[in-house]
Amino acid sequence: MKKILIVFLCLLFFAPAFAVNDVSFIYINGSNNNDEKMKNWYEEGVRKLHPVLRKKFEKNSAIKKYYSSLGGLNVEAEPVIFFWGDKSEKDLAFVKSQLDVSKAISSTGAYIARSLIAQYMHDAIWVQKSHNMVPILEELNTYVKEQSAEGNDVILYGYSAGTFITYEYLFNKLRYINPEKLFESLKMDDEFLEYVRENPKKNTCISALSYSYAGIGTVSETGQIILNQDREKLKANYLKLDEQTELACAPDNRLKGIVNFASPLVLFYSDLADSEYELNYYNKLMTKYIFENGIFWITVNFREDPLGFPTSRNLTVNEIQDRLDMQIENPSGVIYDDSSVWSKRLFAFAHTSYWSARGTFSKAVVKSFINGYKFQYDPKYQAKILKRKGKKAEL
Repeated sequence: MKKILIVFLCLLFFAPAFAVNDVSFIYINGSNNNDEKMKNWYEEGVRKLHPVLRKKFEKNSAIKKYYSSLGGLNVEAEPVIFFWGDKSEKDLAFVKSQLDVSKAISSTGAYIARSLIAQYMHDAIWVQKSHNMVPILEELNTYVKEQSAEGNDVILYGYSAGTFITYEYLFNKLRYINPEKLFESLKMDDEFLEYVRENPKKNTCISALSYSYAGIGTVSETGQIILNQDREKLKANYLKLDEQTELACAPDNRLKGIVNFASPLVLFYSDLADSEYELNYYNKLMTKYIFENGIFWITVNFREDPLGFPTSRNLTVNEIQDRLDMQIENPSGVIYDDSSVWSKRLFAFAHTSYWSARGTFSKAVVKSFINGYKFQYDPKYQAKILKRKGKKAEL
């Protein structure tokens, strides 16, 4: 009996040391997945991919080491599939009806070209519109919160136009907004700033500022945050900000990273390169937050994929700090791109082959995860890569 008691006490006191970090993979569909046939194709593809990806993650020694401080890694056996394609079905049906009208007056070649463009590009354009994107982000946040409530961390996988959603989720739902600094940047007067300092609030997210939540302000088409013009209401709403933050934002410290693949993100979000576009300031804050909170943003594209655009050149933390013109404190996150993965597929089929080439893709995701961290935090590896880049630049 005494021995049993000792064993029980050991298990009780040392169990936390062996706690495993549970992680859910949430898969987000892309364009052209809005009818039942394509929905089934996407979901079947995810169910074939997930076990392979899960095994690669759990068995890799470098990833185990990364998660060792958390007690290990356990990826949920079932994938979480977030499907938004059906939301655009009604609008696409209208476009197709207009195409039928043009069929009688167009050449066959022109009609076929229009049909293909409508089929493949409609959802990518549709989902970018704010009134379509916001409800999708709210629903996705519900999925993330459900996983968080079960004690699971989350990694988002964005396929094709689903990469727009992963980006928008980071931008709108991460808690990188310091309220006091926000009002300072918007040049509020001293009296209002003193009010804010007397009533400090936690970091918040872009969504929480909106009129759907705290009613602090809204993001305009030009990328500016336009504050509530009713000063007294703005003050009153500010006092509710912490409460609205919990409702609107991603659960704190639950989102561990995103993996974008078959990504045309830069093709549709190229305005972010415009230094005059004010959202750049908030993107800078978001990037700083990613690095300071150990979040990873990995992009993996097959090199044969005509819609797989590199997100950016891989940069060191120091290079990123220079571009942001901000100091990154104790960096631990990663932004990394590998768009050179050889799928051994014809270019015409590469964009839809991430499921059939799941072994190659899964291996590339894990490799990018490892190489991304090594590039940022292993001085020898970083020096080797930079030296290689330097030689290529000389050619």
